[in-house]
Amino acid sequence: MKINETLFKTSNQIALLPIRIGVGATMAAHGAQKLFGWFGGNGLEGTGQFFAENLGLKPGLLMAALAGGAEFFGGLLLLVGLLTRFAGVSLVATMAVAIITTYKGVFFAQNGGIEYPLMLLLACLTLVIAGGGAYSVDRKLSESQG
Repeated sequence: MKINETLFKTSNQIALLPIRIGVGATMAAHGAQKLFGWFGGNGLEGTGQFFAENLGLKPGLLMAALAGGAEFFGGLLLLVGLLTRFAGVSLVATMAVAIITTYKGVFFAQNGGIEYPLMLLLACLTLVIAGGGAYSVDRKLSESQG
């Protein structure tokens, strides 16, 4: 199988569009909080300090840049449906690290549990499996190659 097929081939399902847009916007906003301090976030320095001191993720600044970059740029890629599988894998990994390092033994979000990041992880995993679907750049690229 060619790398282009793996990256861009997708169905023409419109059902993936709301997942892609919703998760893409959500992840991009979370990344913007970490990287730029937008939407009430702590910015890169504050997030890096939190990661190092509270989560044990060191070096904190690098880990914050990696998480924020995956969320912000991965979210933007999901929004337009470009490299959907690549973006989805990076976001699955980011959410897995968040679940492992932050949420200990509690499920429901109202109690500080894994419910919310788990739903984001599963939505991203769905996009890794299915691709960008209808109205995605991936779809247009796969049509032009076929």
